[in-house]
Amino acid sequence: SSNQLYLNFNNHRAMEKLILVCFVFYVNITYPQIDKKSIEDIANDFISSLSPDLRKKTLFDLNSSERTKFYFVPIDRKGVSLNSLNNNQKKSALKLLRISLSKDGFRKSQDIRMLEKVLLKIEMPPPIFMGKQIIRDYLDYHFWIFGLPAKNSVWGWKFEGHHISFNFIAKNNKILSSTPSFLGANPAIVEIDGFKKKQVLKHEMDLGSKLVSSLNLNQNEIARFSEKAPVDIITSNKFKAERLKPMGISFNKLNKIQKSVFLKLLNEYIDNYRFGFSDDLREKVYNFGIENFYFAYAGEIDSNKGFYYRIQGGTLLIEYDNIQNGANHVHSVVRDLSNDWAESILKNHYKTQHHIN
Repeated sequence: SSNQLYLNFNNHRAMEKLILVCFVFYVNITYPQIDKKSIEDIANDFISSLSPDLRKKTLFDLNSSERTKFYFVPIDRKGVSLNSLNNNQKKSALKLLRISLSKDGFRKSQDIRMLEKVLLKIEMPPPIFMGKQIIRDYLDYHFWIFGLPAKNSVWGWKFEGHHISFNFIAKNNKILSSTPSFLGANPAIVEIDGFKKKQVLKHEMDLGSKLVSSLNLNQNEIARFSEKAPVDIITSNKFKAERLKPMGISFNKLNKIQKSVFLKLLNEYIDNYRFGFSDDLREKVYNFGIENFYFAYAGEIDSNKGFYYRIQGGTLLIEYDNIQNGANHVHSVVRDLSNDWAESILKNHYKTQHHIN
């Protein structure tokens, strides 16, 4: 299995590459191509299903400032809302999302939307946010397409609403960037009838708690940077995220069992993506060296005082925070410090275009 492969890890680059090759093969057979059509074809099918008015709401230039807006709170948005689409258009839109994510990533996104139905039941009266009454709506999620989905063309698209933000750049049926990406859950654990204690981001919570509970006193002093969890993810919705300090405890300071938990937790985030992009992230991890990755946390596990952790190394930064609503409200984010919004890829693309022209 992939975990057994990881447990055999050592610092030699040859072993790293062997593990990476084996794990890439494992992921590819786990997440097969779900459609014979390219992602460009699926995007164009969605565009073709739209009326002229809906196309105006959906289509933007690749350089539009809309592409790099990053919000995970309930606000008014541009883009086309699921509320505006008929059943066939919704199906076509969600097919684009489904092919852009792994099976688990897509499932999480849809389960998070369904939590809006829970909030609609339990929030009485409806909350006020930024001076406006919030009416929860599982269809208040928006699609944007940036640029032209065509062969040899760099283009992008975004799916966003309360507690979900996915940002994609693609070219020739390959997703080049999927960050920043945000997933949240409120309630983290659903207590009302009919939902059977639904926990959408369960593994993110359980594996983080398991790793913390396994630390000995010396390890805990290194890993824990505050008795109090921050009120939210520290990078917030900033356009540019930066490496956070203190770093925490390094992978090499963990024992064999702890390393296994750390890697399962890391994979839980990476495996949300379509296998091509998840492979790219893994390659970045192994090129930097897994021994140079760190885990840090704040707050307390298994309490209502709040719990926060982060994983970082190289250009990858992952944050998890559960403090709001009596520690029953999760926020999580994945940032690529070198390539959020496909920043580095687009710089190279525009340089090439300029040279050609």
